[in-house]
Amino acid sequence: MVDHTWASTSMPYLTPRAQGEADAWGAEAAARGGKGTQRITHAGEEPAPDEVAALLGVGSGDTVVVRRRIIELDGDPCELTDTYYPLDIAHGTPLAETGKIRGGAVTLLAGLGHIGVRVREDVTARMPDADERAALRLGRAEPVLRLSRVTLDAHDRAIQADLMVMPAHRQLLRYEIRIG
Repeated sequence: MVDHTWASTSMPYLTPRAQGEADAWGAEAAARGGKGTQRITHAGEEPAPDEVAALLGVGSGDTVVVRRRIIELDGDPCELTDTYYPLDIAHGTPLAETGKIRGGAVTLLAGLGHIGVRVREDVTARMPDADERAALRLGRAEPVLRLSRVTLDAHDRAIQADLMVMPAHRQLLRYEIRIG
């Protein structure tokens, strides 16, 4: 891929995929002529950090399920994503395991009866910590964008929280808002 700036919208990542379809990232990268992959570096149960507890509406330190991934484009790391789920939704499901989920986590959640209907995202910019800088192969002066997303169901219950870190100089976040 020649253009290393990535323009992305959140909608494909919030919509369940049809049976047999690739995950949203793989499909988006392929549509642009690239190869989108992800490495799951950890999956399992752990205590919820304060920020995650607030997003999911659980107590700080309550057990949640987390999937930590390094998202890659053409073999280069382009995003670090930690996705958290309430324990009663994800315990004992593939969300708590390191294997790839056919169609992605949103498709699995929908199959379990948990469909997101509303999303709240907050985006901030900052300098990466040493681990983020190394994982994303960034120089000392290169900032990152941090996107925090919570997905809510029709009853306003949080079913998923994502914390993402991406190189600022390679990202364009696109938001399209339809009124009425």
